Amino acid sequence: MSDSSTSFLSKLPYRGRFAPSPTGPLHLGSLIAALASYLDARKNSGTWLVRIDDLDPPREVPGAASSILESLQRHGLHADEDILRQSERGSAYNKTLEQLHSRGETFLCDCTRAMLGPLGTCQQSCAEHQHAVARPAATRIKVPANTKVEFRDQLQGQQTLSPDTNNFLVHRKDGLYAYQLAVVVDDAYQGITHIIRGSDLLDTTPKQVYLQQRLGYSTPAYCHIPVISNAQGQKFSKQNHAPALDNKKAAANLRAALEFLMQTRPPSKLANTEELINFAIAHWSTELIPGVMSIQATPDAERL
Repeated sequence: MSDSSTSFLSKLPYRGRFAPSPTGPLHLGSLIAALASYLDARKNSGTWLVRIDDLDPPREVPGAASSILESLQRHGLHADEDILRQSERGSAYNKTLEQLHSRGETFLCDCTRAMLGPLGTCQQSCAEHQHAVARPAATRIKVPANTKVEFRDQLQGQQTLSPDTNNFLVHRKDGLYAYQLAVVVDDAYQGITHIIRGSDLLDTTPKQVYLQQRLGYSTPAYCHIPVISNAQGQKFSKQNHAPALDNKKAAANLRAALEFLMQTRPPSKLANTEELINFAIAHWSTELIPGVMSIQATPDAERL
């Protein structure tokens, strides 16, 4: 991100967000991301939003969205505005796809998974043979060769990266909207100025910044915090069977998350979530968080 972009964002009211996918209950790794974004918003007298990224029904777990929202409440993390659900935003995504298509910035692709390149790129010259593309087809955005995207991450430093693929997905062959498109459209719609999230999403950011630039949107300030990993080096995630948070242990969970984020340790006399959150807001500092990609969980944290 350029100095001018940073200066522009500093003049806007702070608006942050936490955007979980309802593929399972909240676990310690997702609590860490939620807590970091919440504390940063509160420390900066900002607004904190929660968005449910329910774009992929086949991967959703019934009741997961409600479970996540309940866990956030039980841990003292209260959204300032109504919950936005991506499943209700199809018209906005379609309008954006039409805008990109009208400018000749997208093309249809009917390649199967086996035909795609190692980074999911179209290798069959679909863009040059649109008349021969069969339906159903995916929609991809054209990125000129040698395109570079630059932004400065608050923790991970200056990033000068390629968007990874020169024709990444914005709409899937199965009719579902691609994450990259939806997150960009919704962050702009909600006026998000600051995004604190796990480092596992750092490599998606160039694609999002590229789309922001093409659509005339402002680029938020990014801060990718380290993810928590298990003893095998795997990120805490639903896919890796990270245990669901026990809402009855909310105070202990918050202490574990603050310890992971290297924040000032709350006094032992603070016993409830409200006291812990208020202390954490007063002492919050992103400068205390290590600028690394991952940190292994302590044995106690793995048992939460």
